[in-house]
Amino acid sequence: MTRHFDLGGDLRISRMGFGAMRLPASTRGGPANDRDTGIKILQRAVELGVDHIDTAAFYHHQDGLAANEMIRAALAPYPPGLVVATKVGPYRGPGDPYPSGQLPASGLRAEVERNLTELGLDRLDLVYLRPGGLEAPADEPVGERFAVLAGLREEGLIRHLGLSHVSPAQLEEARGIAPVAAVQNRFDVTRSRDVELLAACEREHIAYAPYFPLGGFGIPDDARVNAVAARHGATVPQVLLAGLLALSPVMLAIPGTGSPAHLEENVAAADLALDPEDLAALKR
Repeated sequence: MTRHFDLGGDLRISRMGFGAMRLPASTRGGPANDRDTGIKILQRAVELGVDHIDTAAFYHHQDGLAANEMIRAALAPYPPGLVVATKVGPYRGPGDPYPSGQLPASGLRAEVERNLTELGLDRLDLVYLRPGGLEAPADEPVGERFAVLAGLREEGLIRHLGLSHVSPAQLEEARGIAPVAAVQNRFDVTRSRDVELLAACEREHIAYAPYFPLGGFGIPDDARVNAVAARHGATVPQVLLAGLLALSPVMLAIPGTGSPAHLEENVAAADLALDPEDLAALKR
């Protein structure tokens, strides 16, 4: 299994990355995490070889702790080769515990500039447009908003474009406007409901970096995964991550955590080699 992927054809990254969503708080609506611990987690992730960090300006706690601020504090000046991806589209008001709406096309430039400022960057490596909410993607047109990001790419503020939480039709609409380097939909080995889009990404060499790679708001209790974990003396999260990486060469893993121990566990999953028997069991 190859350990790297050429994002957009020109950014070589490890397929095991890090998602920053859980840095401000470990649970949705829960208390804020410790900032110093989050900074140490980010620094340790890079020490372990992580060179792809996924974040968003709306990843912040109501008490003020923000993923982008921690990333900048921990890692700037950024080491060569570190890829920082972010998302725009969702609207989160001052009192909202999580995003409650969508920014119009006219609001996307300001959101991109906000990410640039918060991260201390002149250019964002990868920006996803995320339309819709947490449920199945709606087939609403994405062209107007994606065209705004394509314009910012032409200006040099963005290197590569992506889409999050979209349908195959929305992917094709966007690809008619500008190249798409990555897709980020919900997917894990116990919930493989996006196989059509994954197949399209494989054909076009588009990265597929699922959010909730460990199942969402809790680790799933799945007999297939439990059995594979017991066979290898591994943890369930490690099998979930290794199963994703084994499923497709375009698959990237971006598990997030606010725990130093879980970070070590997650990154070690890249070394877990699942055999054909394991993969067959996970697909049943």
